[in-house]
Amino acid sequence: MNTAKREVKVVNASGMHLRPAAAFVQTANKHKGCDIFVTRDGQRVNGKSIMGLVMLAAAKDTVLMIECNGEGANNALEELCLLIENKFGIDS
Repeated sequence: MNTAKREVKVVNASGMHLRPAAAFVQTANKHKGCDIFVTRDGQRVNGKSIMGLVMLAAAKDTVLMIECNGEGANNALEELCLLIENKFGIDS
């Protein structure tokens, strides 16, 4: 199984609240053949779950580990990291 993972810092001012989590899940769900997980301080959640992501309480400057397993793992990881680095397409 193809696995790709990378640490990425949350850079938008309000962290990963509901709108950024929804944007992340929408992007993650485009990668059907890939299992996606997000870890913060040892807490690992499904990257396709809005509630799981919100429960991480990832404020600005929080470092997250994004892990993608399966078909297209490298592409999924790149797209998700870019989304976070670009403030989820929002700045709040």
